[in-house]
Amino acid sequence: MDVKTVCLGMLTNGPASGYDLKKEFESSFAHFFAAGYGSIYPALSWLLDNDLVSCQEIPQEGKPDRKVYRISEEGHQFLLKALKNTEPCHKIRSEFLATMCFAHLMPPEDVQVILDHRLAEIASFQCMVREFEQECVAEWPAGAQFVLGMGKAIAEAMETYIKENRHTLAAEPTARKAAG
Repeated sequence: MDVKTVCLGMLTNGPASGYDLKKEFESSFAHFFAAGYGSIYPALSWLLDNDLVSCQEIPQEGKPDRKVYRISEEGHQFLLKALKNTEPCHKIRSEFLATMCFAHLMPPEDVQVILDHRLAEIASFQCMVREFEQECVAEWPAGAQFVLGMGKAIAEAMETYIKENRHTLAAEPTARKAAG
């Protein structure tokens, strides 16, 4: 599923600006689908050009007009067709994991700083999940609750794995031994 389709799905919750969609990507979608303005605005432009959304420009004092997008009936049909994909790809792109692949080339103290930073990010995510659970998750559709629960489980598993295995990365880097 691409950014265009996810934006359409988000717009089924009601009209939104590009800024609103970005905030949605940063909150409830943060643990599984990243998108920034550089992909959201081109996606919205494509959706608008293809009549899958409409756009209303709302004047703002001292600022550019606020563009609010609304899914069209054609957009709704496009989304439903995309959701019929029974084999959606599950990709994980993690700069953290890519960095850890080369941990043997890094000073151990740098590796530990990276692990500490990742644990702090996980704690922040877990805090956000607790806030959702306390404030609004009961109102979410079952699918969104499932995804949040999956994110919670993944975060807990990652936290446990890092804490139980970080000692395996404390050895002297191979590259330094070879170079020294």
